[in-house]
Amino acid sequence: MKNAIIIHGTKDTPDLYWFPYLKKNLEELGYEVWAPQMPNSEVPNVKDWLPFVLSNGKFSEETILIGHSAGAQLVLSILENITPQIKKALLVSGYSEPLRNNDETKDHGKFDYEKIKKHAAELIFVNSDDDPWGCDDKQGKIMFDNLGGMLIIRHDGHMGSTMFNQPYKEFPLLLKLLI
Repeated sequence: MKNAIIIHGTKDTPDLYWFPYLKKNLEELGYEVWAPQMPNSEVPNVKDWLPFVLSNGKFSEETILIGHSAGAQLVLSILENITPQIKKALLVSGYSEPLRNNDETKDHGKFDYEKIKKHAAELIFVNSDDDPWGCDDKQGKIMFDNLGGMLIIRHDGHMGSTMFNQPYKEFPLLLKLLI
């Protein structure tokens, strides 16, 4: 069964931004979609988030993972810790190294890029050159350089942010990249 997991970022919920749009469209294409409310989303911690997703999510060769911001970083951790190779991972406004001026990301560890590569048949990174949080094109390039795949650079801020008034209700590019 084709399935997708959509993971939101810090202080977000699954009903914000482009998450409902993507969920609805993927369901119409026959995907079983799980878009959970992540625990303690005010201050995301991989020690809380990873076991939650690993114990509740389904992973197979037909799975696609989509993560936004801190959710994208979690996708990298998921790929380090699952056994099957999934179909595709799409990281939007993702990062793999601590963000500048952000204490919440300073304790994030280094990734085992070789493990990650083995667990995703396809990796896509969508970052912006003007991301106000630092999840920018430089972070996308770090991930791309270490993992390969496809890197798309936009000029669209964080591609979903309440603080920076980026409602981003639809994101047709993501749907095209996933199907």
